[in-house]
Amino acid sequence: MSQMLTELGPLWRIAWPLLIAQTAQIGTGVVDTLMAGNYSDVDLAAIAVGFNIWLPLYLIILGTLFACSAIVAQDFGAGHIEQVKSFLPQGLWVAVALSAVMTPLCLNSGEVIDLLGLPTETAAKTTAYVSRVGLGFPALGIFMALRYHTQGLGVTAPFAMASVIGFVANVPLNYMLIFGAWGAPELGAEGCGLATATSMWISTTIIAIYVLSASSLRPYLPDRWLHRPDGRRIAEILTVGFPVGLTFFLETGVFSAIALLIATLGDAAVAAHQIAINVWDVFYIPMVSIGSAMATRMGHAIGAQNALGVRVAFRVGAALSALIGLLAMSLLLLFPDAIVDAYTQSENIQDLAFRLLRLAALFIMIDVIQIVGSFVLRAYKETRFPFLVVTFSYWGIALPLGYLLAIHWGDGSSEGTVGFWITTILGIAVAAALISWRVRRIFKTLG
Repeated sequence: MSQMLTELGPLWRIAWPLLIAQTAQIGTGVVDTLMAGNYSDVDLAAIAVGFNIWLPLYLIILGTLFACSAIVAQDFGAGHIEQVKSFLPQGLWVAVALSAVMTPLCLNSGEVIDLLGLPTETAAKTTAYVSRVGLGFPALGIFMALRYHTQGLGVTAPFAMASVIGFVANVPLNYMLIFGAWGAPELGAEGCGLATATSMWISTTIIAIYVLSASSLRPYLPDRWLHRPDGRRIAEILTVGFPVGLTFFLETGVFSAIALLIATLGDAAVAAHQIAINVWDVFYIPMVSIGSAMATRMGHAIGAQNALGVRVAFRVGAALSALIGLLAMSLLLLFPDAIVDAYTQSENIQDLAFRLLRLAALFIMIDVIQIVGSFVLRAYKETRFPFLVVTFSYWGIALPLGYLLAIHWGDGSSEGTVGFWITTILGIAVAAALISWRVRRIFKTLG
């Protein structure tokens, strides 16, 4: 117990800035939606559609560069400081390459958007919004490379500060560029995209200034920033990180697909499902923050070949995540009325939302196991297995069974939403079981 209490401090110092930063990033999307909604319904629809186009590309960059954190953490724990120092330029090369692929996809998204069959005005605004957001993707890649390098060292507070400042800056930028305030052009959804891109560049500038000026980081930065691409290290980043990016992409994709299918069941079904998903998001963010911090601490211990340190970091991370899961389950089961009342007064939506919140309570507790286990495997730089598990569990079980239960065999009523949640719980349970099996096998080798 004393070892766990000792570990709690270092792990929490990594976790709390991640929690703040990821909340700020989610908050940016909320502010965009609220401000666009007060401008026009068409612009709100354009941003809603456009967000789901550029978000998967964002997640591929984020997930792929996560590998830098796992690699740096192990090198740092092993005391291989020269490898840590020379690694950052390679992470930046990957960031630049990813941005070079994703940015043109955003800038030329019109052809994909045209396939959606949107009204002409909505399609034009969506294209303008996504293309303007794409202008921030080069900054996004650099930001993630710097973030995960410092996170691998156990330093996360600067990332949180930069994210929060970017979030705060996004509010007046949105107001100025959406509504045409303070002499700026009135651009609506396009202005929202420009504001988002600008906030990305602001955050990147802040973290770059910090990395270049912080004396505490100087021993872990390259003596020369211009290094030739190292094929071996870049291959290591892609081998470890690309499955993580694809995992994030597929997780987002399956929930988007389920939401689109639920939309065919009526407005009440969509609203109730969105309430349950929003509540799940509230607890998902801290669990991911703790899991990421746990992976960093485990990476340090793995690099140092400290088997006890690996186990202690795992136990602390798992315990904190379990506490969040238990808190979530308790709130959802004890106070569903208060939660749903905050969203809607419609009786049809409320009745269905109450049932979904009970299912969400079970989903969150199972998801705790899956999240913790996935980050354990990522700490060991084992990312292909979680990717295969998520692909099988979500796309092979949850989505097709949900379609059969709710759409094919269902009566087309909002009750089908419950069927989707049941099959999603089944899918996440399978994922949790398979990942737990793999984690146990790894821990057996520790002795």
